[in-house]
Amino acid sequence: MQDETLTALAFAAYLIVIAALGLVAYRRTRNAAGFILGNRQLSQWVTALSADASDMSGWLFLGLTGLAYVSLCESIWVALGLFAGTYLNWRFIAQPLREKSERYGNALTIPEYFEKRFNDDTHVLRTLSALCILAFFVFYTAAGLVAGGKLLAASFGLPYSTAVILGASLIVAYTAFGGFLAAAWTDTLQAILMLFALATVAALAFWQMGELPVRARADDLKFLVPPKPVSAVVVLSSLAWGFGYFGQPHILNRFMAISDPRQLGTARKLALAWTGVCLGAAIVVGFCAPSVLQSPLVGGDTEKVFIHLIELLLHPTIAGVCLAAILAAIMSTADSQLLVAAAALTHDLFGRSAETSGQGLHWHRAAVVLICLVATTLALEPGAMVFDLVAYAWAGFGAALGPCIIMSLYCATTSRWSVLAGMLVGAFVVVVWELLDGGIFEIYALLPGFGCGLAAIFLTDRVARGR
Repeated sequence: MQDETLTALAFAAYLIVIAALGLVAYRRTRNAAGFILGNRQLSQWVTALSADASDMSGWLFLGLTGLAYVSLCESIWVALGLFAGTYLNWRFIAQPLREKSERYGNALTIPEYFEKRFNDDTHVLRTLSALCILAFFVFYTAAGLVAGGKLLAASFGLPYSTAVILGASLIVAYTAFGGFLAAAWTDTLQAILMLFALATVAALAFWQMGELPVRARADDLKFLVPPKPVSAVVVLSSLAWGFGYFGQPHILNRFMAISDPRQLGTARKLALAWTGVCLGAAIVVGFCAPSVLQSPLVGGDTEKVFIHLIELLLHPTIAGVCLAAILAAIMSTADSQLLVAAAALTHDLFGRSAETSGQGLHWHRAAVVLICLVATTLALEPGAMVFDLVAYAWAGFGAALGPCIIMSLYCATTSRWSVLAGMLVGAFVVVVWELLDGGIFEIYALLPGFGCGLAAIFLTDRVARGR
């Protein structure tokens, strides 16, 4: 049997399993509450693995490995920031958010939680946060579709535009019908596949590099010592990625969906172990690739380093499983993003759907399809970089929603007007910062955006209290 056929069969087997999970979830989803948040019935294992899988996405395989290939030191700082952010998010946000989102009227979404937490009868908070989610998730979902397009184009020789449309169709098929349960269950399977693929390729690449002549290995080790010191801008920008976790709705809603908040401690340990191994393996892949690959990669092709190593190092059947793992990573984030964005559109912007009946389910499903179409249009640009698209959306959410989430959980005196100010300022700073170049504007927009958003909340509170 030809190598391409074996790879395709392994790939197809994965898609069949995903379709089966989506079908089971479809049969169990009977109302809007089930479609949006799975009726808060997730186990600790599903919560931990699905939260982290929806976090890392295809960016882990394409963006971070590509960054490690080009700039090893910067990728290490980014990984440290992400790991720290993961820990802080699970340690200080998960349990209070789960408890308070249920306490305040069983809020199903972050915008609804803000409205009920601050008793906002004007609906301004809910509307503005829903608009932020829609705006930034379009870019975030587009990043996933770009990653899927690159994967399918490189693996099966498809035209890029065809590959993007095919990937989007696969994602929207089970997400629109299965809802939150389909996303959570498939994300758990996808997390296992992601761990297997990264660990396998990293180990083989490291072994292959060890088989090279000593001189060649010495040349590769130069990557550990950059020709000039890493600048403070690079370090600050890389570590700042950790601040983004506090405002990512597709991660936060996994915390809100666990059945028992007391299980979040065990879930945190599982999540941190998975994250540490995957981040470390991705960096090892990028570090080893220059010595293992026969020719250097440049430009947008640097984000295909993991795909090239799969083709070079693995048996076709295992290669198919690992390629499926990349698609799994892409799906695990894109499905969660589509669900959150659809809920923002139908549940938060156009009125709360009935939670105890099937009414409104068709609108949720239609919204998933609509948002995916918009994101697909953005993703059709073949020069789009996964890392850049994710960085922009990550900064937008982190700055606009992160400070508001923290203050809503830990400061009883925070008012709806101060949260509104923080949300507006955080989003505005990120958008403007990304338009400027040079000097201080080389710092990742999330850092000033998060800081300004938090400052706006404090200052507005002080002015309101006459201090």
